[in-house]
Amino acid sequence: MDLKARVLERRRIFKGRVVDLGLERVRLPNGAVTELEIIRHQGAAAAVPLTASGEVVLVRQYRHAVGEWLLEVPAGKLEPGEDPESCSLREVEEEVGLRPKTMTPLGPIWTTPGFTNERIWLFLATDLEPGRQALEDDESLSVERMLLPRAVDAVRRGEICDAKSIVALLRAEQVVSRRGREAQPRR
Repeated sequence: MDLKARVLERRRIFKGRVVDLGLERVRLPNGAVTELEIIRHQGAAAAVPLTASGEVVLVRQYRHAVGEWLLEVPAGKLEPGEDPESCSLREVEEEVGLRPKTMTPLGPIWTTPGFTNERIWLFLATDLEPGRQALEDDESLSVERMLLPRAVDAVRRGEICDAKSIVALLRAEQVVSRRGREAQPRR
């Protein structure tokens, strides 16, 4: 049995500025042949900006696809040839007006692997300096700050329901907690 699917045929349905939608006829690892709708995406990066006082800087952004204002970490899609850390640095400054000096990788995630190859690289952004907010025409958002434990509680209560933000905040909490334990004197 093959360990991967084999593409038998590809047909592009639509190519836009964000996604490329196609139909793919594939032979799955179990031998079955099926047709799948696949969205190809160039990838994205997101960061949890964390101030020296322990506040995370989030954005409340209108997301037309779900018709709601969502509380999220700053994020954006990768430009062609751009590395995820540079993208994340750019997005933090553009969305919340802060420039991180230190970026700690929190690992990538697949957003919805059942139908898209979109991968988002996550970072913890610290040592923040004032920068210049520069929103794009399609961004309608406001900046909100809250202590990291409060943000994690908001995740647990379902008030933050954006997947990338949930994972980024939980991973950031682990990193911050581990750093706190390592900084404590040993007895």
